Amino acid sequence: MLNGIKITQDEMKFIQLLQNMTGATIVDCIIDDDTIIFTVKKGEVGLAVGKGGEKIKRFRSMTNKQVEIYEYMNEPEKFIRNALKPAKVKDIRLVDRMEGKKIAMVTVEPKDKGLAIGKNGDNIKKIRFLSKRYFQLDTVVIN
Repeated sequence: MLNGIKITQDEMKFIQLLQNMTGATIVDCIIDDDTIIFTVKKGEVGLAVGKGGEKIKRFRSMTNKQVEIYEYMNEPEKFIRNALKPAKVKDIRLVDRMEGKKIAMVTVEPKDKGLAIGKNGDNIKKIRFLSKRYFQLDTVVIN
């Protein structure tokens, strides 16, 4: 599914643990300080989180880490739209820039711009990182 992505031994351990606990198919794992970011197979977010979030709560208490889960999709527009939820995305355009750079121009409802960007830009930073990792996009711009 994701060619060329390197996973560390620690990330592999977290993938195994979450898969064993939830039965969800984990596509990717990134350890980012005290947060673990998982990407799961399309349609399996609910399986990974569990009813009322009980599976993730148990995983957090076992690992003492925060957890974020994103649903993997093959198309960058669908992935970005889904990753930005609950912000309402009006439009996503992939643009080829000079020097071979590819960017995603995302238009959100004006009232949801802060939600899409996140506190201190945390949401958009993660989405940019994942978009580069999965789709080789140089950046994601929120309008």
